[in-house]
Amino acid sequence: MRQIGLRIDVDTFRGTHVGVPNLCALLAEYSILASFFFSVGPDNMGRNLWRLLKPVFLWKMLRTKAASLYGWDILLRGTFGPGPIIGKKLGAVMKNAASAGHDIGFHAWDHYSWQAHVDNMSAEDIREATEKGVNLLEEVAGCRVTCSAVPGWRCNDTVLAVQDNFDFIYNSDCRGDRIFYPIVDGKVLSQPQIPVTLPTYDEVVGKSDITDENYNAYIISLLKPDELNVFTIHAEVEGILHYEMFRDFVKLAKNNGYEFIPLGDLLSDDVEIGSAKMLQKEINGRDGAVGVMEGFNFES
Repeated sequence: MRQIGLRIDVDTFRGTHVGVPNLCALLAEYSILASFFFSVGPDNMGRNLWRLLKPVFLWKMLRTKAASLYGWDILLRGTFGPGPIIGKKLGAVMKNAASAGHDIGFHAWDHYSWQAHVDNMSAEDIREATEKGVNLLEEVAGCRVTCSAVPGWRCNDTVLAVQDNFDFIYNSDCRGDRIFYPIVDGKVLSQPQIPVTLPTYDEVVGKSDITDENYNAYIISLLKPDELNVFTIHAEVEGILHYEMFRDFVKLAKNNGYEFIPLGDLLSDDVEIGSAKMLQKEINGRDGAVGVMEGFNFES
């Protein structure tokens, strides 16, 4: 059966407030369930502006026309003071997504801080941030948090070891082409990784003649029937400015015989799950090293 595991990252206050309800309505219209990964702590995304000093990040902002794509309220949030605690302000949105039957997963306590500092965080720092975020998400969503996906695929062995002590059914922290159990310090961990197989909008648009007009067709061309297909969208992008583009993608995928499912549904009894190390690699279109399954060559 042709399947697309649909992962929805929710990074910001605006993405939660506007993008998530939009996407929930669209998914309900087409009877689709997905995996939502929520950032629940302070929205400090405006502090990413310092990264404009890095050529790769500046080019990405120019290539994707970030000001119009994300909006200035996202780009400046938390720049001049602490941002709002998303889970406390918008918990009802998260609860509505849970009530609709979607997988509810943890993304981050502070999305900006994770991307900027995870490589220097201790195991205790990671545990505290994860525990604080999961507890708040479960409180406001009114359900168990069954999964996690770190921001920007910024994952390392310390993160993996800490996650293994939480009650997650699966995690989605890397890029790859098959579901696997990660190996850390020679030990096979207990929680499977469901890697993302496809590039995101911001990684490819504006490169190699890929435009808003042909982006959907490009992603469809990368799908592999009867193999793992995991696609990440963002509430801030496909849920707001490119909402109609994503609607068109849903229709195009369905016309090509694909169905969308939550990532957890990819863990069927007949799926063979091996083990592999997770490496740190730089990939096209993304600033900094990300988690990549050993042996996987990512091209975008």
